[in-house]
Amino acid sequence: MGIGTALILIFMIIFTNFLNFIKQIVSPFYQMLAGSRVPSVLRTPEDRFNTLHLVGYNYRPNYIELDGGCGVKLPRVHYIDEGPRHGKVILCLHGEPTWSFLYRKMIPSLVEAGYRVVVPDFIGFGKSDKYTSARNYTHELHTMTLRMLIEKLGLQDIVLVCQDWGGLTGLSVVKDCPGLFSSLVIMNTGLPDPILNFDSHGPSLKKIQQILPFTLWRAIVSLFGTWMPIAPVFQFGFRTQEGINEEVINGYTAPFPNSLYCGGVASWPLLVPFYKNDPVTCHMWEAKNCLKTWKKPVLVAFSDSDPISRGQEKTFLNLVPSAKNVVIKGGRHFLQETHGEQISVEIIKFLSGAKLTSI
Repeated sequence: MGIGTALILIFMIIFTNFLNFIKQIVSPFYQMLAGSRVPSVLRTPEDRFNTLHLVGYNYRPNYIELDGGCGVKLPRVHYIDEGPRHGKVILCLHGEPTWSFLYRKMIPSLVEAGYRVVVPDFIGFGKSDKYTSARNYTHELHTMTLRMLIEKLGLQDIVLVCQDWGGLTGLSVVKDCPGLFSSLVIMNTGLPDPILNFDSHGPSLKKIQQILPFTLWRAIVSLFGTWMPIAPVFQFGFRTQEGINEEVINGYTAPFPNSLYCGGVASWPLLVPFYKNDPVTCHMWEAKNCLKTWKKPVLVAFSDSDPISRGQEKTFLNLVPSAKNVVIKGGRHFLQETHGEQISVEIIKFLSGAKLTSI
């Protein structure tokens, strides 16, 4: 990144944060004068998903009500559960702003190989219910939901397949319940240190340049909130990928009819640790410490063209030197969409001990 680009990003960050400041001033008055009563939890209408079988999402829905304790029920959680009931479990976790639709191309091959494939939608995403307020979403909510789902379904000896925030969430559960997991497949994700953490080498120019893009993204997400346009995110993410048509984009955006359904989407980017005392920071450090002593099989499968997670595979390979590594050539961030079938083959090879290849 050149000095000119860095200065442009700094200006945009300052300007966006200025707009955020104005938003904070205006928002209370808007809520008093124009705010309306909305339910705390919404359920995406089922007809939003009626045509998804045309693009390969044709799985029987499963729903579960999780008990939050003291008579409190969490929002209803949706999950896919395909394959033999007593087969080895592969648990696939989506990230931001996707849902189980992302894994639709991987499920058939894994089931055909004899595995039981479970793919939940986190609360706020997919066919799971959604809090309307972004303030309801925390890292603890997502990790608790995942732990409770695993317990309710009686899952053990789990192969975790995770990508994006599925990695931050799933690996946080792994460090809490390592005995439940037998293998890890880590794709296009990270265990980020706080963005403003200069403990190692001080605030160097290179470090400042590295944090500018995410700092701008965080400011933009904070500004738009639940009004963040989701379709353009996917259009940008798939902009150089072949075979991504409007029907596929509509599949990804189906769970979010309007801004009231987007609290989860608006919250996840803001949960990435920014300061050392952010709530998620300790989970990331503890997950890294867990991986340092991890003795079970690990497959690291990152795309070679993902601008979001580029370089993070080195962190995992350093934490687990025995990990297997495969490069998904030509893949971008949502690699399950463009290389799903091939990734499934590599996972099957990995679990059977066969030789891996770069896709």
